[in-house]
Amino acid sequence: MKAPDQQYAQFSGTPAPPGAGEAAGHAHVDQDLLQRLADARGVGTSFHGWDGLPYSVAPETLVKVLAALGVRAHTNELIEAALAEAELAPWRRMLPPAVVVQEGDARLVPVHVPDGATARLTVLLEAGAGEPVEAVQQDVWVTPQDVDGVPTGRATFAVPEGLPLGWHTLHAESDGVTAECALVVVPARLTTADSLVERRGWGLATQLYSVRSKRSWGIGDFADLADLATLSGERGADYVLVNPLHAAEPVPPVQPSPYSPSTRRFFNPLYIRVEAIPELAYLRPRKRATIDRLQEQVQGLNADGERLDRNAVFAAKLQALELLYHARRSPARQAAFDEFCRSSGTGLDDFALWSAIREDLAAEDPLWMDPDCALGSPEAEALREKLAHRIGFHRWLQWICDEQLEYAQQAARRAGMRLGVVHDLAVGVDLSSADAWTLRGVLAPGISVGAPPDMYNQQGQDWNQPPWHPARLAEAGYAPFRNMLSTVLRHAGGIRVDHVLGLFRLWWVPAGNSPRDGAYVKYDHDALIGILALEAQRAGAVVIGEDLGTFEPWVRDYLAARGILGTSILWFENDGDSPLPPERYRTQALASVNTHDLPPTAGYLAGDHVALRSRLGLLERSEAEERADHVATLEKMMGLLRERGLLPEGGQTPAVAPASVGTQASPGTHADEERTIEALHRLLAQTPSVLLGVALVDAVGERRVQNQPGTTEALYPNWQVPLGDPTGKPVFIDDLPGNARFNSLLAVVSESLRG
Repeated sequence: MKAPDQQYAQFSGTPAPPGAGEAAGHAHVDQDLLQRLADARGVGTSFHGWDGLPYSVAPETLVKVLAALGVRAHTNELIEAALAEAELAPWRRMLPPAVVVQEGDARLVPVHVPDGATARLTVLLEAGAGEPVEAVQQDVWVTPQDVDGVPTGRATFAVPEGLPLGWHTLHAESDGVTAECALVVVPARLTTADSLVERRGWGLATQLYSVRSKRSWGIGDFADLADLATLSGERGADYVLVNPLHAAEPVPPVQPSPYSPSTRRFFNPLYIRVEAIPELAYLRPRKRATIDRLQEQVQGLNADGERLDRNAVFAAKLQALELLYHARRSPARQAAFDEFCRSSGTGLDDFALWSAIREDLAAEDPLWMDPDCALGSPEAEALREKLAHRIGFHRWLQWICDEQLEYAQQAARRAGMRLGVVHDLAVGVDLSSADAWTLRGVLAPGISVGAPPDMYNQQGQDWNQPPWHPARLAEAGYAPFRNMLSTVLRHAGGIRVDHVLGLFRLWWVPAGNSPRDGAYVKYDHDALIGILALEAQRAGAVVIGEDLGTFEPWVRDYLAARGILGTSILWFENDGDSPLPPERYRTQALASVNTHDLPPTAGYLAGDHVALRSRLGLLERSEAEERADHVATLEKMMGLLRERGLLPEGGQTPAVAPASVGTQASPGTHADEERTIEALHRLLAQTPSVLLGVALVDAVGERRVQNQPGTTEALYPNWQVPLGDPTGKPVFIDDLPGNARFNSLLAVVSESLRG
């Protein structure tokens, strides 16, 4: 069996799907026939919109989506041939592409051999542990099929009982012919959150880049994460949830959004704390002085409370890191680096190769789309040899990230946190990313992921991210998915999966289509959720699924049954037109007041987002109407707080006159605001949810939203707002121990849960 990182290299191909340009010929195809083919390939032919009404997918969209799956469907003849092939395809294989089975479940595996031939199936345990285990053939009769003139039979075997959790291999043999596929035994239910039912937990949620200390180089870093975890852990917190820390571009300019990364497997060197690298202590004075000057150049950016400057910080850090990379390492340090490279496998080598090439080539360079330059081609291998030194540098950067993340997690656990650092996993990667090049063979060509129209965006959304190709991911034995998860979970106590519904289905938008003209494509959620649970169980990590938005009702029940926590946002939990009573919240969930796509609670209470959206032209009705509706919503929530004795009777609803950031509000206004925010968190503490989240922005009085959906950088500095107080003045980690508002909110949450 090929090594996991090699299995999917063979699928590299051109980015344009076969038949993608032939969709115009759909006009004469039989619509029922086309829908049958779409159903057979897991492509939805209709969907229910946010308004609850059914909508049909246009035939031309179905043709394009099927083309991206490798199925040509622009004539009736091709559709009929594709339907026949869909039935025959399993018979062409001796074994399925991969088998994922829940621990303790009985699972039958088909083995296809020439009719009348004998077959044998064995299980090779992970890492060669123990002797091969024989599978027992079952007495199941299946009518043989003619496969290209060869009578082919099916022998049915049962997966042996009692196999350990893990990544095993099925080995089939018949008359000297052999085949292998991955056999993944996954937990029926992830148990890592079970202890939280008996003793609930809480933690901080933050955007790490925005959280700086006076030692930062203008951007929050891994050392700041360790300090924040320590401070909050000492105050009773069980975790710190951070934004995705995935790598962006290898050189400036870099994408500000952490949700549009270059890879989801490896980490962003922007977060490295230069001074925490041991080799710094042994640099010669001249090189040390150079690093000191670089630090001085960007450390002044800490004083900027308006906007972060990633590009300036990254440029300075890269110069400093270059000097440290060349510093001589001790034998022990060199051995640790070598072991990290060995254990990370070819996945790290390929990401480093992309990084080395991308240093000099723009994202739009034709090389990235040229099949002759795909990963594994002679041209790519020649570049690997030519750029060996730069590849070494980018591998070293990932080792440093790994070391500093390990330290942050250790600091969190030393401070008493039960979970520690909880990572955020983005939905996907940018179309011009490292993963889009190195994993091309398991991604769907000519397709971008998005969302259908909803109440917030009538045109739908296109996230410019290529999706997994369901069949090819299975052909790869799910190795790319596994490798991504195991790397992210390596030094983590938990993982938040953004848009976890994407493991069930994704909205595919063909190139050239508007976001509203897409279709849902189904994934093998049993396999994907099972593998997620397996890797989390091995890491001892909790999994939180962001299950907001449009979804089928059974999905949440399924996730809960598999031990995956959901997400409950206070402002989104309603019972008709009224706030949902806290006792009716889900137990298996992380509950919080807000999310990064909403303003901090201080700004939300004041209606700052209404004024902002009005100024940016994002409202579909007048600002007065929007504000009146917002005030009515808040009044219902304030009524619930008063009813529960969390606010005094007769208090005023906060959202009446939003103040601009930077203006000075009266002490009384701040006191009322703080009291309301604490009351909202006391209300959440009355829910049965096993985890509570406290946004760091709420703990310091920040009002500005990190991300305003529907805007570009020209309109709003998304993902570039540093942590500040109610006036916009920077708040540093160094200030938190003496910050009365921070200490008060954390004490309220901790005491409320204990009570």
